[in-house]
Amino acid sequence: MAYQEMSAKVDELIPLRDVVFKKLRRAILLEELKAGERLTEIRLADRLGVSRTPIREAMRKLELEGLVVMVPRRGAVVAKISEKNLRDVLEIRRVLDMLCARLACERMSEEAKEKLNTACQDFEEAVKSGDLRDVAQKDVALHNIIIEATGNLTLQQMLDNLAEQMYRYRVKYLKDDSQYQTLSREHRAICKSIMSGDQETAVRLAKEHIDNQETAIIRQLRAETV
Repeated sequence: MAYQEMSAKVDELIPLRDVVFKKLRRAILLEELKAGERLTEIRLADRLGVSRTPIREAMRKLELEGLVVMVPRRGAVVAKISEKNLRDVLEIRRVLDMLCARLACERMSEEAKEKLNTACQDFEEAVKSGDLRDVAQKDVALHNIIIEATGNLTLQQMLDNLAEQMYRYRVKYLKDDSQYQTLSREHRAICKSIMSGDQETAVRLAKEHIDNQETAIIRQLRAETV
């Protein structure tokens, strides 16, 4: 694990417990802290250069997010991604993304269309660089433009609530760079259908986009348990 990147730099405007939480959360999402890895307060406090109190507080928040679980006689460990949890989350995300695609076809402004086209290009450039974090960020940015174009604040809030769990799955998926070209094609097709107002195609492609991610991630999870 890249502990050297995890030192908790103090920001006077942010409570130390939140700094520690973000550092640990990021390490889990990027799999610098591996699923099943034991998290000991003393070790983390030493590595991050803080006391055990903010570590303990961060652990509670991570447990609430489902990123950490408490195991008898082992203590806190990084939660594993289960097929059941993955399917549950993507089941909801699939329906919401399909709705977003439909509404975006109806409501996307010309300015938003330009932003979406640029986002597709930005994602393709990130893919060429091969930088996992940049690819993930550009992927999120592209989907956010579609979500915001719906103009539905309740829908946006529901997707925000799923965003953290989705990010972990997204990173898992994007670690396999053989998927990048497929993703680029899917993004381009979705963007084209939305910008042209083709609701039927946009909804179908949004569903297929999630279906393909689910299949790929489950394949990865099963390969890891062999």
